[in-house]
Amino acid sequence: MNTFLGPRNNHVFTEALMGKKILFASFPADGHFNPLTGLAVYLKNTGCDVRWYTASIYSTKLEKLGIHHYTFKKAVEVTGDNIETVFPERAKIKGVVKKLKFDMINVFILRGPEYYADLMEIQKTFDFDLVIADCAFSAIPFLKDRMHIPVVSIGVFPLTETSRDLPPSGLGMVPSGGLFGRAKQALLRALTRKFIFGEPNRVMWQLLDKYNIPHNRESIFDMLITKSTIMLQSGTPGFEYTRSDLSSNIHYVGALLPHSSGKKRIPWFDARLTQYEKIVLVTQGTVEKDAEKILVPALEAFKNTDTLVIATTGGSKTQELKKRYSHRNLIIEDFIPFGDVMPYADAYITNGGYGGVMLGIENELPLVVAGIHEGKNEINARIGYFELGINLGTETPKPAQLKKAIEQVISDTKYKENVMRLAKEFSTYNPGELTAQYVAEILQKAGRFYFAGVEQGEKIY
Repeated sequence: MNTFLGPRNNHVFTEALMGKKILFASFPADGHFNPLTGLAVYLKNTGCDVRWYTASIYSTKLEKLGIHHYTFKKAVEVTGDNIETVFPERAKIKGVVKKLKFDMINVFILRGPEYYADLMEIQKTFDFDLVIADCAFSAIPFLKDRMHIPVVSIGVFPLTETSRDLPPSGLGMVPSGGLFGRAKQALLRALTRKFIFGEPNRVMWQLLDKYNIPHNRESIFDMLITKSTIMLQSGTPGFEYTRSDLSSNIHYVGALLPHSSGKKRIPWFDARLTQYEKIVLVTQGTVEKDAEKILVPALEAFKNTDTLVIATTGGSKTQELKKRYSHRNLIIEDFIPFGDVMPYADAYITNGGYGGVMLGIENELPLVVAGIHEGKNEINARIGYFELGINLGTETPKPAQLKKAIEQVISDTKYKENVMRLAKEFSTYNPGELTAQYVAEILQKAGRFYFAGVEQGEKIY
């Protein structure tokens, strides 16, 4: 439920936003940056002065959007492409848990003070009224407790907040019912907090202590939510586990997707789209460069069959794959606008990137998902739990697995029906408008409180 707002007049909140200085801030990864672009353009079009703080790799995209870009200065620029150059010791780390802890500490937590230093410099020339940041942006506590700036965090992956009703976040587990199931979940929450996330949490607490930022020894997953003025979650309640203890500052805003210019262009088309009864779209996103993980098994599974497979590589080994798989029923390209091809498809194979999954659901496509790392296990667990498709629970599916799963999600109508039901729920949300209303509400409230606080010496945020 979006209980933060009562009925609003669009004119009222647009007027409240006119000329307001909004700074977007994001961790430098496509899954953290891209979902926010639609919101940034929407707010810019309402009359806000929108600017963005993130890594230099997004300069071209922001220039095309007409948004002023503040690049990292004090902050170390760590991306998916350079992470093992910045941290060469990472390549020697064995085990998923050890690598996860290393990344949480070095890629996310320790960057927080650096972001804070950059934000302080930006504020000298751009005195921003509010910050909109992805939910993993580790300077959120600094913005709230050191800079006293309202922060709207954006949930760009499934909710990580601890709940008494759920297993611990991060393990890709689905909820258990009954006394035994709930007891098992409680035990697992305690064990993961101590043995998996204990070290990252301690590093975070020690860091915040240096800056006199209170933390109540909360886990990092909870802290970045509680330190936000509000958190706007991409998606809808139908794609999230039921929680009886959901924090009051969390609100769903519908599927957050990258900005689309809407400019007229010639849509992508191939005559084969009309020549096959079954069409499958497959991708492993732009970050995963190893084509052997999903692309190759999918192409192997369906070569020389009556199923048309459309594979988008994100630019990884496209020409090699075209030479290797020159079969008539296989289309392999660097990139195809999903809006052009998804309406033709019957099913969608992906490693489980949140944005791609959201787009697949909007286009009413049953999913077959194969991904574990970078939080994809949590996304994919929900796909299996809500029967929107089949979660293979692996990073390296076999051709036979993929073929069997695709045949199942196409032949069993429950998957299509469940996806259609969720897509209908998605359609009832307008992310841009909802976000603008929440931002206007916060700024109006801050304005009233700040005027009162001048006399009383109060700090509001």
